[in-house]
Amino acid sequence: MNAAAKKTPRLGRRLLVGPTEGWKPYALLTLFCCILFLPGIASLPPLDRDEARFAQATAQMLETGDFVDIRFQDHPRHKKPAGIHWLQAASVTLLSDVAAREIWAYRVPSVIGAWAAVLLTFAIGALLFDRRAAFAAAAMLAASTLLILEAHQAKTDAVLLACVLALMLPLARHYLAARGKIPAAGIGWSLLFWLAMALGILIKGPIAPLIAILTLATLAVADRDAASIKGLGWLWGLPLMLVLALPWFLMVGGGDAGGDGFVMTAITTDLIPKLLGGQESHGAPPGYYVLTMLLFFWPGVFLAWPALFRAWKERTDPALRFCLAWLIPAWILMELIPTKLPHYVLPLYPALALVCARSAIAILDGKTPWYDKRALWLTGGLWALVGLVLGGTAAYLPLHFGFEPTWHTWFFALFALYLLATTAAAMKHHVINEALENSLISGGIQTAMVVWLMVAGFAPLWVADRAATAVAAEFKDGAVPVTAAAGFSEPSLVFLSGTGTILTSGGGAAQHLLNEPQAAAIVEGRELAAFAKALGDRAAEVREAAQVSGINYSKGKPVTLHVFVRKAPAK
Repeated sequence: MNAAAKKTPRLGRRLLVGPTEGWKPYALLTLFCCILFLPGIASLPPLDRDEARFAQATAQMLETGDFVDIRFQDHPRHKKPAGIHWLQAASVTLLSDVAAREIWAYRVPSVIGAWAAVLLTFAIGALLFDRRAAFAAAAMLAASTLLILEAHQAKTDAVLLACVLALMLPLARHYLAARGKIPAAGIGWSLLFWLAMALGILIKGPIAPLIAILTLATLAVADRDAASIKGLGWLWGLPLMLVLALPWFLMVGGGDAGGDGFVMTAITTDLIPKLLGGQESHGAPPGYYVLTMLLFFWPGVFLAWPALFRAWKERTDPALRFCLAWLIPAWILMELIPTKLPHYVLPLYPALALVCARSAIAILDGKTPWYDKRALWLTGGLWALVGLVLGGTAAYLPLHFGFEPTWHTWFFALFALYLLATTAAAMKHHVINEALENSLISGGIQTAMVVWLMVAGFAPLWVADRAATAVAAEFKDGAVPVTAAAGFSEPSLVFLSGTGTILTSGGGAAQHLLNEPQAAAIVEGRELAAFAKALGDRAAEVREAAQVSGINYSKGKPVTLHVFVRKAPAK
């Protein structure tokens, strides 16, 4: 053991050495996931725009009983397969009710997917390396900013991550067996591979198969043989996968988008535009994911570049080769595709975490020296900068938008400074275990608390939630009003107000309010003049029940919503 390891506090050593036996790592990782993923699940309102669209489409499935056709109000939603909607529908049916519009029930599959991904990362790490590296990698993934954010959203990505890891586990098992490192894998491992592949296709189409194919192809080229490919049971596994995944695609078949089926519509309106340019203003040049990794793989990112450099030098090791084949080809492909969003590389983060954790354990055991000072200053400095930005943002945002900061905004700033100081001190003294411990536990908890206390409680962001609440407060007798929204068409308002929400102009909102006995109107400030003009001499029949001001964060602009209802008839 080297001098740095000897200096490591007993608490730090217990976190990487003590909990790796038997059931302990699974229990501790589950507890860690609960601390990171559960806060904010209920208090964070529906997010625009993707989460609200997913949740609303699921709500319509439950309302209509049609679990094949995916729709957002009257419009077909030919973006992603139905798998995530089925999981969300099951969660809502078991835990809530579609009429309640409780977004936390739609998020439960994402929480479970993120938790499963962490445990599967531990299983893969234990297979490839050892339980200490596996535990560090799983904790690193759990604490990453990106996974914490995805666990709080009713979308596909956390569940897709679990599917990718569920197929990578048997793939790693087969690969090591083909290299003679472990005994041959049984048929159960191949079955898991094909089942995970089928579920991955139903969750997000070609992403899971693409990552598996790139990994297998890279390993075959690097090893100059295809031994790991042969043992997967292609003759029975591929038909099984098709039997499980194809029926929904065949049922959704014809659709109504100009006669095209779901697949053709998804390819022509979603996939091809992403390959040809920055779809929906999400274009970015190559290098985007390397840069955003500083934030989204934080706090474990301070190990990333030195660990990748060392892993490349030792790439003849089968376990490291497997991780690099998983990580590098798919990452390069993602960088080359013009359309970029941070969560696209989430299925690659476990491979990155495994490489980083393996490097950390090697340093702890004295098998490799601590990185030189240049690498330390570069990675540590960038890491500290991101931590400072996170803590500073939490304190700055309320001041920037003219709102009185609460006690937690200052707490986040102080907590960030504490985090930076303790981890920087450990890095300065080359105590890798303490640096890793402080960064993962403190950094992960800080990110979760920002989501829970700061973002969820920052009222100016949640204008749709506040406007829908104001409407509900006017109809306490249980009547469900049909709401017309003028000038504000964010999907979160549709989810919160109900499928029947009418997205219209100021004049349309006025006519709706005058013609329907149980009705409300939410009018954005720019539509007020048209709304008042359409009311004409019947303006006395309506009243303004509330005024909600804040930020439309989807557009980055301030917004004021006016809530109108009919006046009660005179007695």
